[in-house]
Amino acid sequence: MRRVVVGYLDTPAGHDALALGTALAHTLGVGLDLVMVLHDRGRASLVPVAPSYERHLDELAEGWLQEAEAGLPTGVASTTHVVRAETFAEGLVRAATELRADAVVIGAGKEGALGRLHLGSVGGVLVHSAPVPLAVAPGGFAERGVRRFGRVTAAVGTRAGARAVVDTAVATASSAGAALRLVSLVPLDAVGDGDRRDRDDRERALRDEARQHAERMRDIALEGVPDDLDVTVEIAPGPRVGDAIDALAWRDDELALVGSSRLAQPHRLFLGSVAAKFVRGVPVPLVVVPRDHDARTTWTGAAPDGAHPEGTTP
Repeated sequence: MRRVVVGYLDTPAGHDALALGTALAHTLGVGLDLVMVLHDRGRASLVPVAPSYERHLDELAEGWLQEAEAGLPTGVASTTHVVRAETFAEGLVRAATELRADAVVIGAGKEGALGRLHLGSVGGVLVHSAPVPLAVAPGGFAERGVRRFGRVTAAVGTRAGARAVVDTAVATASSAGAALRLVSLVPLDAVGDGDRRDRDDRERALRDEARQHAERMRDIALEGVPDDLDVTVEIAPGPRVGDAIDALAWRDDELALVGSSRLAQPHRLFLGSVAAKFVRGVPVPLVVVPRDHDARTTWTGAAPDGAHPEGTTP
């Protein structure tokens, strides 16, 4: 069974992450590794920490994880893990690596507006270091009651990484039996200055280029996928990327995907400027996909031999 790491805390963001992990489990049949990160015992400190206090923290963390696991719906496979690390982000990356997880799931930062994504300090580190896709739940997602996802939206561009996003979106939609929407964002601020006729001509050229690219991505998406996969293409024009995103209609049961920058190191995330604007504007759970990600390792299929340590649920 494929699995995802859920970064959990007994906080609203932690509850949102758990709700997103649960929706992914219902949609894709993945198992959940609930991970709570505590500060590393080896950190330098002016005041030595008593072993009894460390044990107390471990017991509290294990108790919170057990409560979270007990609240999961029947049929969702899960395990719990307490990890020691310098930072929460570092602990999640290590857990994802050691557990050979397919993705990391977190909640939005506490500064984010209700219903919107905000990466916060943890998400900001993960989108520039995670070795696997990162799924982020918007604020208040736990209150939406989304059980499973019915549509997958992929934001596609013309730079390196678009194919990885399309392939991952196809694999996700196919596995979930969900509709697939390919969106080409058209920030019309690229039109520039000049007289009205010249601006209109450049705007039409941008729209035509965006549609042609999105349709090429659709043709790629349709290669080797089930005939009944519902694939649509949309152009989202606007004077800025944020306006283009706002022009889109979003469903409650929607999962969005965006690619990381071409500047990313191999098998690592790195959020480019357009992707960062997409993250800030999208009102649904979002998955950031590494530019060189192999979609065959996402969500679907059996986990490779030895992928999960002894004691995890197969």
